[in-house]
Amino acid sequence: MCLIALAWRQHPRWPLVIAANRDEFHARPTASAAPDPDAPAVYGGRDLVQGGGWLQVSGRGRLAAVTNVRDGHAAGVYPRSRGWLVRDFVRGNLSARAFAAGPAASDGHGPFNALFWDGASLVHASNHPRTGHADVAPGIHAMSNGAFDAPWPKSTAATRALDAWLRPMAGLVEPPRTIDAFEPLFDALADTAVAPDALLPDTGVGLELERMLSPPFVRGEAYGTRCSTLVVVGGGAAVFVERRFGPAGRVLGDSLALVPLDSGLSNPGMREHAG
Repeated sequence: MCLIALAWRQHPRWPLVIAANRDEFHARPTASAAPDPDAPAVYGGRDLVQGGGWLQVSGRGRLAAVTNVRDGHAAGVYPRSRGWLVRDFVRGNLSARAFAAGPAASDGHGPFNALFWDGASLVHASNHPRTGHADVAPGIHAMSNGAFDAPWPKSTAATRALDAWLRPMAGLVEPPRTIDAFEPLFDALADTAVAPDALLPDTGVGLELERMLSPPFVRGEAYGTRCSTLVVVGGGAAVFVERRFGPAGRVLGDSLALVPLDSGLSNPGMREHAG
């Protein structure tokens, strides 16, 4: 994933809300959000090349997400897939803090940002520019391909949209359970406006690529946004919504799943909508 906006302890009954885009080469084999065949209590998308994931939730009350950190000066080959941080955390038993201080701090992963939620604590971990982790403070935050809460244009646009969507929901007990209710967030994540040059970060990849990657939604034939994912944790469940895209931003389909967080994922209740 390349953009995650999150609201942590901002709603009286929904402790965690996430709106995210995953950017990747369109040719890379990927499984859409679904129960993991090898771990049915785990729900989310899967990378079919390395076997990890980018955003997954477990019926045991765990969630993890990861983005890469863009650094054009630190190219290299890394023996461990970042996606295995997501896979291992949601399947495991370590607390968010213990996982961030242990497995996530081990050598071998490419530069990453990660979020780990264990039902009580939400922890951010990274290994760039140095290894470290910290509890996420209550508030609305963004995690992209730079420092946590770096004010990149795409990040600030996503956090504003999430805040605007969440405020009218303050009186609701249960999270929305229809895709239509999430359309304002999908619209914000679909923004393709290129940021002004003066606001672009310098991550060592050159101005043209910085421009291409500056919008929340990257539209390209070979590389671009593969899916937008929305997760709302509340009411003893996680509502997990995914919209999938092909080359040039073509919509491939939507799905919505209700993942119980107290009794495993025996019945995810997924409803598929062809695009």
